[in-house]
Amino acid sequence: MRDWRGKRYWLVGASEGLGAALARQLSAVGCELILSARSEDKLRALADDLPGRTTVLPVDVSSMESVSAAAKQVGKFDGLVYLAGVYWPQKAQDWNAEQVEAMCDVNFTGCARVVGAVIGDMVARDQGHIVLTGSLSGFRGLPGATGYGASKAGVMWLAEGMYADLRHTGVEVQVANPGFIETRLTAKNDFDMPFLMTPEEAAREMFELMCSDRFKKSFPTVFSWLFRGGQFLPDGLWYGLFARK
Repeated sequence: MRDWRGKRYWLVGASEGLGAALARQLSAVGCELILSARSEDKLRALADDLPGRTTVLPVDVSSMESVSAAAKQVGKFDGLVYLAGVYWPQKAQDWNAEQVEAMCDVNFTGCARVVGAVIGDMVARDQGHIVLTGSLSGFRGLPGATGYGASKAGVMWLAEGMYADLRHTGVEVQVANPGFIETRLTAKNDFDMPFLMTPEEAAREMFELMCSDRFKKSFPTVFSWLFRGGQFLPDGLWYGLFARK
Protein backbone atom coordinates (compact mmCIF):
# COMPACT_ATOMS: atom_id res chain seq x y z
CA MET A 1 0.00 0.00 0.00
CA ARG A 2 1.42 3.36 -1.00
CA ASP A 3 1.80 6.04 1.68
CA TRP A 4 0.08 9.11 0.27
CA ARG A 5 0.55 11.51 3.17
CA GLY A 6 2.52 14.58 2.13
CA LYS A 7 3.06 13.40 -1.45
CA ARG A 8 2.64 16.00 -4.21
CA TYR A 9 0.72 14.93 -7.31
CA TRP A 10 0.08 16.93 -10.46
CA LEU A 11 -3.37 16.16 -11.90
CA VAL A 12 -3.77 17.41 -15.46
CA GLY A 13 -7.42 17.44 -16.49
CA ALA A 14 -8.78 17.82 -12.97
CA SER A 15 -11.59 20.32 -13.46
CA GLU A 16 -14.48 17.85 -13.70
CA GLY A 17 -15.53 14.23 -14.23
CA LEU A 18 -12.99 11.53 -13.44
CA GLY A 19 -10.24 14.09 -12.78
CA ALA A 20 -12.23 15.95 -10.12
CA ALA A 21 -13.38 12.69 -8.52
CA LEU A 22 -9.81 11.38 -8.34
CA ALA A 23 -8.67 14.69 -6.85
CA ARG A 24 -11.19 14.22 -4.04
CA GLN A 25 -9.97 10.67 -3.50
CA LEU A 26 -6.30 11.67 -3.33
CA SER A 27 -6.90 14.74 -1.18
CA ALA A 28 -8.83 12.64 1.32
CA VAL A 29 -5.81 10.38 1.90
CA GLY A 30 -3.41 13.25 2.51
CA CYS A 31 -2.03 14.11 -0.93
CA GLU A 32 -1.03 17.66 -1.78
CA LEU A 33 -2.40 18.37 -5.26
CA ILE A 34 -1.52 20.61 -8.15
CA LEU A 35 -4.75 20.94 -10.13
CA SER A 36 -4.52 21.75 -13.83
CA ALA A 37 -6.94 22.20 -16.71
CA ARG A 38 -7.96 25.09 -18.94
CA SER A 39 -10.80 26.31 -16.73
CA GLU A 40 -9.38 28.21 -13.76
CA ASP A 41 -12.85 28.87 -12.30
CA LYS A 42 -13.70 25.16 -12.15
CA LEU A 43 -10.32 24.34 -10.67
CA ARG A 44 -10.70 26.95 -7.92
CA ALA A 45 -14.19 25.70 -7.09
CA LEU A 46 -12.79 22.17 -6.79
CA ALA A 47 -9.83 23.33 -4.70
CA ASP A 48 -12.15 25.10 -2.26
CA ASP A 49 -14.00 21.82 -1.78
CA LEU A 50 -10.95 19.67 -1.02
CA PRO A 51 -9.67 18.96 2.51
CA GLY A 52 -5.96 18.94 1.66
CA ARG A 53 -3.43 21.43 0.34
CA THR A 54 -3.91 22.42 -3.29
CA THR A 55 -2.38 24.63 -5.93
CA VAL A 56 -4.41 25.78 -8.93
CA LEU A 57 -2.34 25.91 -12.12
CA PRO A 58 -4.25 26.45 -15.39
CA VAL A 59 -2.66 24.86 -18.44
CA ASP A 60 -3.54 24.33 -22.09
CA VAL A 61 -2.12 20.93 -23.06
CA SER A 62 -2.44 21.78 -26.75
CA SER A 63 0.28 24.44 -26.28
CA MET A 64 3.90 23.42 -25.70
CA GLU A 65 4.59 26.90 -24.34
CA SER A 66 1.79 26.57 -21.76
CA VAL A 67 2.88 23.06 -20.75
CA SER A 68 6.53 24.05 -20.37
CA ALA A 69 5.66 27.10 -18.27
CA ALA A 70 3.36 25.05 -16.03
CA ALA A 71 5.96 22.31 -15.54
CA LYS A 72 8.47 24.92 -14.34
CA GLN A 73 5.94 26.36 -11.88
CA VAL A 74 5.04 22.97 -10.43
CA GLY A 75 8.51 22.47 -9.01
CA LYS A 76 9.38 19.17 -7.33
CA PHE A 77 6.55 16.66 -7.15
CA ASP A 78 6.08 12.93 -6.69
CA GLY A 79 3.58 11.94 -9.35
CA LEU A 80 1.74 12.96 -12.50
CA VAL A 81 -1.75 11.82 -13.50
CA TYR A 82 -2.86 12.73 -17.02
CA LEU A 83 -6.67 12.84 -17.33
CA ALA A 84 -7.27 15.59 -19.90
CA GLY A 85 -9.48 14.61 -22.81
CA VAL A 86 -12.03 15.78 -25.36
CA TYR A 87 -14.54 13.69 -27.27
CA TRP A 88 -17.02 13.91 -30.12
CA PRO A 89 -18.68 10.72 -31.40
CA GLN A 90 -18.46 10.48 -35.18
CA LYS A 91 -18.25 7.98 -37.99
CA ALA A 92 -15.60 8.16 -40.67
CA GLN A 93 -18.38 9.17 -43.09
CA ASP A 94 -19.03 12.24 -40.95
CA TRP A 95 -15.40 13.20 -40.44
CA ASN A 96 -14.97 16.57 -38.77
CA ALA A 97 -11.33 17.51 -39.26
CA GLU A 98 -11.28 20.09 -36.46
CA GLN A 99 -12.77 17.72 -33.91
CA VAL A 100 -10.57 14.76 -34.88
CA GLU A 101 -7.49 16.95 -34.68
CA ALA A 102 -8.55 18.21 -31.25
CA MET A 103 -9.07 14.67 -29.94
CA CYS A 104 -5.65 13.60 -31.19
CA ASP A 105 -3.99 16.78 -29.95
CA VAL A 106 -5.49 16.91 -26.45
CA ASN A 107 -5.88 13.23 -25.67
CA PHE A 108 -2.61 11.90 -27.07
CA THR A 109 -0.19 14.64 -28.14
CA GLY A 110 -1.08 16.72 -25.08
CA CYS A 111 -0.26 13.72 -22.94
CA ALA A 112 3.10 13.36 -24.68
CA ARG A 113 3.79 17.07 -24.16
CA VAL A 114 3.16 16.88 -20.42
CA VAL A 115 5.05 13.63 -19.92
CA GLY A 116 7.94 14.99 -21.95
CA ALA A 117 8.11 18.07 -19.77
CA VAL A 118 8.59 16.09 -16.54
CA ILE A 119 10.05 12.68 -17.30
CA GLY A 120 13.63 13.89 -17.66
CA ASP A 121 13.72 15.08 -14.07
CA MET A 122 12.12 11.87 -12.83
CA VAL A 123 14.69 9.78 -14.67
CA ALA A 124 17.53 11.93 -13.33
CA ARG A 125 16.23 11.46 -9.76
CA ASP A 126 15.35 7.82 -10.44
CA GLN A 127 12.07 8.52 -8.69
CA GLY A 128 8.52 9.34 -9.78
CA HIS A 129 5.08 8.02 -10.60
CA ILE A 130 3.34 8.54 -13.97
CA VAL A 131 -0.30 7.49 -14.44
CA LEU A 132 -1.97 7.81 -17.84
CA THR A 133 -5.64 7.41 -18.77
CA GLY A 134 -6.37 5.13 -21.67
CA SER A 135 -9.78 3.65 -22.53
CA LEU A 136 -11.43 0.35 -23.37
CA SER A 137 -12.06 1.96 -26.77
CA GLY A 138 -8.31 1.91 -27.41
CA PHE A 139 -7.99 -1.87 -27.61
CA ARG A 140 -9.50 -2.29 -31.07
CA GLY A 141 -11.36 -0.31 -33.73
CA LEU A 142 -14.97 0.63 -32.98
CA PRO A 143 -17.69 2.29 -35.05
CA GLY A 144 -18.30 5.96 -34.37
CA ALA A 145 -15.03 6.43 -32.47
CA THR A 146 -12.83 7.70 -35.28
CA GLY A 147 -10.60 10.13 -33.43
CA TYR A 148 -11.19 9.17 -29.82
CA GLY A 149 -10.28 5.49 -30.03
CA ALA A 150 -7.15 6.25 -32.03
CA SER A 151 -6.01 8.89 -29.53
CA LYS A 152 -6.54 6.56 -26.58
CA ALA A 153 -4.74 3.71 -28.32
CA GLY A 154 -1.80 6.08 -28.65
CA VAL A 155 -1.87 6.86 -24.93
CA MET A 156 -2.00 3.17 -24.08
CA TRP A 157 0.96 2.39 -26.34
CA LEU A 158 2.88 5.35 -24.90
CA ALA A 159 2.37 3.91 -21.41
CA GLU A 160 3.42 0.45 -22.56
CA GLY A 161 6.60 1.75 -24.18
CA MET A 162 7.57 3.77 -21.11
CA TYR A 163 6.84 0.83 -18.83
CA ALA A 164 9.05 -1.42 -20.95
CA ASP A 165 11.93 1.04 -20.58
CA LEU A 166 11.42 2.09 -16.96
CA ARG A 167 10.06 -0.97 -15.15
CA HIS A 168 13.40 -1.77 -13.47
CA THR A 169 14.01 1.83 -12.41
CA GLY A 170 12.60 4.05 -9.68
CA VAL A 171 10.12 5.66 -12.10
CA GLU A 172 6.76 3.87 -11.96
CA VAL A 173 4.39 3.92 -14.94
CA GLN A 174 0.74 2.87 -14.87
CA VAL A 175 -2.22 3.12 -17.23
CA ALA A 176 -5.93 2.98 -16.38
CA ASN A 177 -8.37 1.94 -19.13
CA PRO A 178 -11.92 2.83 -18.11
CA GLY A 179 -15.14 2.08 -19.93
CA PHE A 180 -18.10 4.45 -20.07
CA ILE A 181 -18.13 7.16 -17.39
CA GLU A 182 -21.13 9.40 -16.83
CA THR A 183 -19.80 12.85 -17.80
CA ARG A 184 -20.65 15.72 -20.14
CA LEU A 185 -18.59 13.91 -22.79
CA THR A 186 -20.52 10.63 -22.76
CA ALA A 187 -23.76 12.66 -22.64
CA LYS A 188 -23.10 13.20 -26.36
CA ASN A 189 -23.64 9.51 -27.09
CA ASP A 190 -26.96 8.40 -28.58
CA PHE A 191 -26.43 4.66 -27.98
CA ASP A 192 -26.65 2.33 -25.00
CA MET A 193 -23.61 2.44 -22.71
CA PRO A 194 -23.28 -0.87 -20.82
CA PHE A 195 -21.74 -0.80 -17.34
CA LEU A 196 -21.92 3.01 -17.18
CA MET A 197 -19.92 4.21 -14.16
CA THR A 198 -20.18 7.37 -12.11
CA PRO A 199 -16.97 9.43 -11.92
CA GLU A 200 -16.65 8.40 -8.26
CA GLU A 201 -16.82 4.69 -9.14
CA ALA A 202 -14.20 5.12 -11.86
CA ALA A 203 -11.97 7.16 -9.52
CA ARG A 204 -12.06 4.35 -6.95
CA GLU A 205 -10.93 1.87 -9.60
CA MET A 206 -8.13 4.19 -10.68
CA PHE A 207 -7.05 4.85 -7.10
CA GLU A 208 -6.89 1.09 -6.43
CA LEU A 209 -4.53 0.77 -9.41
CA MET A 210 -2.39 3.65 -8.11
CA CYS A 211 -2.15 1.97 -4.69
CA SER A 212 -0.92 -1.26 -6.27
CA ASP A 213 2.25 -2.31 -8.07
CA ARG A 214 0.31 -3.35 -11.18
CA PHE A 215 1.08 -1.75 -14.52
CA LYS A 216 -2.47 -1.48 -15.83
CA LYS A 217 -6.10 -1.92 -14.97
CA SER A 218 -9.06 -2.13 -17.36
CA PHE A 219 -12.50 -1.63 -15.87
CA PRO A 220 -15.30 -2.42 -15.25
CA THR A 221 -13.73 -5.87 -15.15
CA VAL A 222 -16.49 -7.90 -16.81
CA PHE A 223 -16.98 -5.31 -19.58
CA SER A 224 -13.23 -5.15 -20.16
CA TRP A 225 -13.10 -8.87 -20.97
CA LEU A 226 -14.97 -8.15 -24.21
CA PHE A 227 -12.40 -5.61 -25.39
CA ARG A 228 -9.31 -7.43 -24.20
CA GLY A 229 -10.55 -10.72 -25.60
CA GLY A 230 -11.65 -9.00 -28.78
CA GLN A 231 -8.03 -8.52 -29.76
CA PHE A 232 -7.94 -12.23 -30.58
CA LEU A 233 -11.20 -12.41 -32.55
CA PRO A 234 -11.22 -12.61 -36.36
CA ASP A 235 -12.00 -9.30 -38.06
CA GLY A 236 -15.34 -10.46 -39.41
CA LEU A 237 -16.59 -11.54 -36.00
CA TRP A 238 -15.35 -8.43 -34.17
CA TYR A 239 -16.72 -5.85 -36.59
CA GLY A 240 -19.95 -7.79 -37.00
CA LEU A 241 -20.38 -7.80 -33.22
CA PHE A 242 -20.15 -4.01 -32.99
CA ALA A 243 -21.98 -3.11 -36.19
CA ARG A 244 -24.64 -0.48 -35.64
CA LYS A 245 -26.48 1.83 -37.96
